[in-house]
Amino acid sequence: MPQKKQKQILSMPTLVMRGLVMFPRMSVHFDVTLKNSINAIEKAIDNDKYIFLVAQREENFSEIVTMPELYNVGVIAKVIQSVKTSEDTSRILVEGIRKAKIHDFYPVNFDNLDKLYYQSEVEPIDDKKLLLKDKERHMAIVRTAKNVFQSYALVFPNFPKRMSKRIDKTNDFIELFDEMLYTVQIAPEHKQQILEQQNPIKAFELLIKYTSKECKILDYQKSLFETTKERMDQNQRDYFLREQIKVLSQQLGEDDTQDEAMEFLAKLDSVGGIDNETYEKLEKECHKLYKMAPGSPESAIIRNYLDTVLSLPWDKKTKDSIDLKRAIKVLDSEHFGLKDVKKRILEFMAVRKLSPDVKGQILCLVGPPGVGKSTIAKSVAKALGRKYVRVSLGGIRDEAEIRGHRKTYVGAMPGRITNAMIQAKVKNPLVLLDEIDKMSNDFRGDPAAAMLEVLDAEQNSTFRDHYTEVDFDLSEVMFITTANDMYSIPAPLLDRMEIIEIGSYTREEKFHIAKKHLVKKELKNNGLTSKTCSISDASIYTIIDNYTREAGVRKLERTISSVMRKVAVEIVEGKVQKVTVTPKMLEQMLGPKKYIPEEIEKQAQVGIVNGLAWTAVGGELMQIEVAVLDGSGKIELTGSLGDVMKESAKAAITHVRSIAKQYDINPDFYKDKDIHIHVPEGAVPKDGPSAGLAITTAVVSALSGRKVRNDVAMTGEVTLRGRALAIGGLREKTMAAYRAGVKTVIIPKENKPDLYEVDDVVKNTIEFVPVENVESVLKTALV
Repeated sequence: MPQKKQKQILSMPTLVMRGLVMFPRMSVHFDVTLKNSINAIEKAIDNDKYIFLVAQREENFSEIVTMPELYNVGVIAKVIQSVKTSEDTSRILVEGIRKAKIHDFYPVNFDNLDKLYYQSEVEPIDDKKLLLKDKERHMAIVRTAKNVFQSYALVFPNFPKRMSKRIDKTNDFIELFDEMLYTVQIAPEHKQQILEQQNPIKAFELLIKYTSKECKILDYQKSLFETTKERMDQNQRDYFLREQIKVLSQQLGEDDTQDEAMEFLAKLDSVGGIDNETYEKLEKECHKLYKMAPGSPESAIIRNYLDTVLSLPWDKKTKDSIDLKRAIKVLDSEHFGLKDVKKRILEFMAVRKLSPDVKGQILCLVGPPGVGKSTIAKSVAKALGRKYVRVSLGGIRDEAEIRGHRKTYVGAMPGRITNAMIQAKVKNPLVLLDEIDKMSNDFRGDPAAAMLEVLDAEQNSTFRDHYTEVDFDLSEVMFITTANDMYSIPAPLLDRMEIIEIGSYTREEKFHIAKKHLVKKELKNNGLTSKTCSISDASIYTIIDNYTREAGVRKLERTISSVMRKVAVEIVEGKVQKVTVTPKMLEQMLGPKKYIPEEIEKQAQVGIVNGLAWTAVGGELMQIEVAVLDGSGKIELTGSLGDVMKESAKAAITHVRSIAKQYDINPDFYKDKDIHIHVPEGAVPKDGPSAGLAITTAVVSALSGRKVRNDVAMTGEVTLRGRALAIGGLREKTMAAYRAGVKTVIIPKENKPDLYEVDDVVKNTIEFVPVENVESVLKTALV
């Protein structure tokens, strides 16, 4: 034994144990690889072969160890054998002698040879002696330990029977403790607790406790292994039977549904973004297909169903490319004018950039045919870098067109929304719902009601198609709808959309669209170039004024194409090499002028006033004529007038009676004069609340004999007291006045804010006179 430096304190080389706890009376083989540990063994062998073994609290294979990393109690052991198995490894056999408590721990050099090892100052400690009076307790512990150990032997895999028999024959308290401690595999921290316990009885009780706990763990592992093995055996049996069925099916020449089912399962596993509920449902359908007899009619239904659902873009999306400068460039290059529409779209994109998660913005573009609603949506998709899909809703009467049919029906298929998502191949496309006002309903349901879920941000995150029967998230889709008449859209559906009205194009806008886009497009479509054909600005204006009358530019495009085709014929025949189309040539190419624009009278007239009207194809100059004849006070209204204009005429005459004396009109004219109010072009129906001021002015002029200025036009409604009421469509009406050569336009004062919508060329040419009452109108209009 080493010499004692002081009472009960021994200084000896120390070997730090990792994942292993040593006990007295225990012999153990183990390998040593760390240099300081090998040096400590060499030092111990050189001295007296005694070494202190202490366990590390947490496994750390670093060469550097500090005292806080070690347990307080270890074992003094004797090195029985040390064999070098390789250059860096030694295998040693040690025997535990006595417990010891560590007081100090420090590194030391081995005989000044630069061989570092650890030295410890330890105090030997002894277990308490067993008392004879505790024999009954000892026997109870021994019996309990044997029972626990036998349970351990039953659940431990391949436990040697000879070890179990030897334990069963042992009745000595200490011998049984040592045998169990050496045999049972328990956690190192639990073994350390047993080592630190000085009372042998309590130490044995701890050993029984942890052995019993290990039995439960091993029993659960064994049960789990047997269950797993049973399932594996069942799977192997099923696999063998399926392979037999597969061979028989191939020999019979029948379809192999098993392979398809496995392919669908593999595809299901590869698709991300599917929630657990949907995954379980689709997995169930795959298993159903797997077990189905080849050639079964239902197998085709399941195949189509799985193919449809797995084709949906569950996790694929494009990244929005929100660049406002680029967006402005794209919109301006493809659309002329439409300032309000472009402004709103840029606002949408700006909000999208600042708040990418914002949802629920559904835009509805409302306007007459041919103004570019669908192409605007396509341009927005291009500006955002999104996939574009168009869904036509015109004429849909069946709710199943939107939600799909139940898959059990013959010929069942998913709805148009689901098909659009499959076509887009991403979950965040731009979907154009075209002609949403053209949907109708019948006994098969109301498709407009089905659209409520699609366009509602609170509901469309769990949109469920009748065919797929699973929830699909539409909240990242950008929906844009189009309509010709928003009043045909059901109110609940209209409430979910933001309306952006697109009015008819003015004459100037049509000219610029034709010059910048349509002419170039039709040159290319008809095999011409700018070197072989050109069309003058005057010719474009002539086509707009005399050959087309529409809100959009479709007919204008077709007319230009007609001109190009006739030019192509002349070039192919070899008559010319280049053609410049002039207004004089248009009559030869297109025939006589189809429309003659309204022109103002050359001189001021009595009873003739230039009114302004809004139509679906733009503004029109509408002359209102009034004739006064001797009679009995009858009022005649002609010109295919609607109820609103008839009421305007009656209100105008009533107001004229109230102001008759101011304009030298006989107050009793309503008794002896017949008044005939006529609006030319009687075959064209006319109605609207904007002719009151014009009718009043014409009646006053006819009754007083005062002429009305020929260069003045007006619009506005009148009340019985002569107040001028606001009207709509000012932009289109003023363009008609500009086209007819009018110099002054009278408008209600309430419409003054609407002048910002009027084209600059119109505002620079025409003088606008806002009025509050009829008196101001007559002051400006009458000569």
